[in-house]
Amino acid sequence: GIKWMSSLEAKFEDAKDKKPTAEKLERLRREKINRFRNQHRINVQGTDLPDPIATFDQLQEEYKVHPKIMENIQAAGFRVPTPIQMQAIPVMLHGRELLASAPTGSGKTLAFCIPILTHLKQPRNKGFRALIISPTRELASQTHRELVKLAEGTGFRIHMIHKAAEAAKKFGPKSSKKF
Repeated sequence: GIKWMSSLEAKFEDAKDKKPTAEKLERLRREKINRFRNQHRINVQGTDLPDPIATFDQLQEEYKVHPKIMENIQAAGFRVPTPIQMQAIPVMLHGRELLASAPTGSGKTLAFCIPILTHLKQPRNKGFRALIISPTRELASQTHRELVKLAEGTGFRIHMIHKAAEAAKKFGPKSSKKF
């Protein structure tokens, strides 16, 4: 038989019959992520980028960041990630290369320190395992200070070397060859 209905009823019927496809769900997810990035003024380029995080708790849930590091983030008073941290941390935790630009005081130091400590996983007696090169002593001191706070209680040893002669005294005369 023939089924009579208004055009409004037909639209409702069509919508009811169609299940969301995987493609449509993925498109909706991408739109949501793009709205989030626009809202936080995050501009990204590249392909297959990881989604930004909205909370620091996601780091432990999705990326298994060490619980002590998470405690140290909370103890330092960081409640919500800044835009640079929202996108840069997941990118680096996925092992991707990153070139980021953000204003002074926007949280760039924390944005690269968390992934470094997470990738190192645990302390080992293997010499220097990560190296951060800073253009000024002031910036090196700031980075050192933040890393010490972030790594507290994890067993990582954080050092700042700004003179080769002092490094030789502190780490031994063969340190330049060893490391």
